[in-house]
Amino acid sequence: MALGNFTALQFKTCDFFGTCLHPSNFVPFQSRRFSMKPLVVKARANTRTESAKIRNRRIRKKFNGSPTRPRLSVFCSDKQLYAMLVDDQNKKCLFYGTTLQRSIREDPPCSTIEAAERVGYELVNACIDLNINEISSYDRNGFARGERMEAFESAISRHGFLPR
Repeated sequence: MALGNFTALQFKTCDFFGTCLHPSNFVPFQSRRFSMKPLVVKARANTRTESAKIRNRRIRKKFNGSPTRPRLSVFCSDKQLYAMLVDDQNKKCLFYGTTLQRSIREDPPCSTIEAAERVGYELVNACIDLNINEISSYDRNGFARGERMEAFESAISRHGFLPR
């Protein structure tokens, strides 16, 4: 077999598209049966909230709370802070505290940042009552450390409950 003896295949455009383009039967492209649209590929990165949720799911796979070493989950909305001690093995909440609770907010009246610090002290007292000496993981749900979160963390870290 000789390498140089190739026969060239000749195709017309009408073989592929079904209509032959001759100057006599030229019709604008829009009115034809087949219209070509450009291929547009949109690449979209995860938004800040989506990536925080993905990060949080990945952390929950690694760390599970137990009755002696629960997971501390903290959610910080635009105005408030919510904290829970979670026992993932028994699917129970051991402690729940928020800056909206009247016992924390009105004795004496305080700002949200001071209330977040009081939630931290309430969490420490609940841990002492439940004989909890350490926390398995500190789950911020992917949120950044703001003023409320820092006040909450400072109250907890004074008693050595933050895992570092």
